[in-house]
Amino acid sequence: MPFLLQQEPLPLPGCLLVLHERLPSSFFQSGLEDMGSGNGTAVTEFVLLGFSGFGPLRGPLFWGLLCIYLVTLLGNSLIILLTLADRALHLPMYFFLRHFSTVEILYTTTFVPRMLADLLASCPTISPASCFTQLYFFALFGIAECCLLTAMAYDRYAAICRPLHYTTLMNQEACVSMAGASYLMGIITGTTHSLFIFTLPFRGANTIHHFLCDILPVLRLASASTFWGEVGNLAVTIAFILTPFLLIVASYACILATLLGVTTSQGRRKVFSTCSSHLFVVILFFGTGTVAYMRPWAGSSQDTDQILALFYTVVTPVFNPFVYTLRNKEVTGAMKRLVKRYLWSP
Repeated sequence: MPFLLQQEPLPLPGCLLVLHERLPSSFFQSGLEDMGSGNGTAVTEFVLLGFSGFGPLRGPLFWGLLCIYLVTLLGNSLIILLTLADRALHLPMYFFLRHFSTVEILYTTTFVPRMLADLLASCPTISPASCFTQLYFFALFGIAECCLLTAMAYDRYAAICRPLHYTTLMNQEACVSMAGASYLMGIITGTTHSLFIFTLPFRGANTIHHFLCDILPVLRLASASTFWGEVGNLAVTIAFILTPFLLIVASYACILATLLGVTTSQGRRKVFSTCSSHLFVVILFFGTGTVAYMRPWAGSSQDTDQILALFYTVVTPVFNPFVYTLRNKEVTGAMKRLVKRYLWSP
């Protein structure tokens, strides 16, 4: 390493070259020394390299992400409006759907505006405080979504498998308690997980090979042992991704057993139609989340991590309003009534 430092400085690629002009050369020299010795200058900002290799595609990607973000905002806002305005949708299922759409809006807003700004920047950087905030809300809203999807699955189980007790099991107090617990679990886990990660020392190396402050890319930069961070990440994954998914699978196993007991094909279609939208969203959300966080870290690819993150932070939320408006007759009917009431009325 001393031999390398005596030679001419190595050429810095793209974004790092821009940052080199703003920071003293000793900053990068200390970063090189830190990789070998574990000591170096404390990091004052992180460099996000997620979009650094897109080159001329950054313009089209900017407009594509902007359109997807606007559709996500408008679509989920429409669901919130419909479930509030139409009395026919004042049911537990749509109570949870309203909260889920709200969380989807907050979840995407945590990342997409920042991603749009980074696509326009020559060298995207983020301060440790902003990175901590992004990581906190990522955990909060992600866990809240998992819990809300589980509550929606329990609602379908109660409605189909225990119809005589449905009004007792899913009364207003129970629904509010489930929604409140979803947010509380997100707040507690997001706070403890984020605080633990950012108590680790970050010195020297400051390049995040991602377009957001996700848990694993940030842990990779810590200049101390990340064993307990990895254990904590695995525990959160098991508790709030794998366990809710297994509970949803158990709920749908009971629903399937009930469905097989329905004698008429029309009855089966009616039962299936009330679950298909939710089941589609569950597969999208938990499918990408499980692949992203249950894979072995040692064999994970940074490019694969970024593709999966782009999918569950940008693409999945935009499907929610389409699934629940195009595949749900009650929501579609509420939309027609709303349009007729406010646009076609004399």
